[in-house]
Amino acid sequence: MDFYKNEPSLLLAVDCIIFGFNGESLEILLIKRGFEPERNKWSLMGGFVQPDENPQQAASRILKKLTGLEDVYMEDCGIFGDPDREKYGRVVSIAHFALIDTHQYQHIISEEFEARWFPLKEQPELIFDHPQMIEKAKQKLRMKAALYPILFELLPEKFTIPQIVALYEGVYDTELDTRNFSRKLLSSELIIKLKEKDKENSKKGAFYFRLNKDIYKEKIMSFLSYLPSWSLNG
Repeated sequence: MDFYKNEPSLLLAVDCIIFGFNGESLEILLIKRGFEPERNKWSLMGGFVQPDENPQQAASRILKKLTGLEDVYMEDCGIFGDPDREKYGRVVSIAHFALIDTHQYQHIISEEFEARWFPLKEQPELIFDHPQMIEKAKQKLRMKAALYPILFELLPEKFTIPQIVALYEGVYDTELDTRNFSRKLLSSELIIKLKEKDKENSKKGAFYFRLNKDIYKEKIMSFLSYLPSWSLNG
């Protein structure tokens, strides 16, 4: 029996805010839509939740369709359902943010999308309420990264302290006390020093580190003490 036949119909969608780190700055992956509505305009990657999947599964499917990547760190960051958010129909969207090491990023496996990385502070004009989704994702990312070391998902397998500092400064839009930050990070045992050095970006060379995955998986850390308190409020 159709118990809901007199209720209003709407579409449920997901939109993915895909953050990446190129070693120097934080970026976001956008697509130029090849379909209507809003054809040839820049957009987040999104799509509709299918009858046989939940929103998280839909977001994972859409992410894989664009990047070819699976098992990526991703979580929802808000529901966007203003009645006027789309003029072509009633659509409620659940936004998700994902963290990608850009060194793992593969070119799009589907030719229907034109994708490009943009510096987070230099993104083009976007459709619908996608700018608000990005701001919400940034807020959620800041809160979560203050409690757990999730930003390491954005780093390559081996990285330098200056890269970690640049990443955290980009996320929190602040300038860190590099010496103090490095001291606390090293004392956490979260990273392991390697013998190799990165000699491309400095004459002296900065030592490479790798993530201590046992600590990462088992130990719940707080990064709140690493960051200026005012930087967590933005």
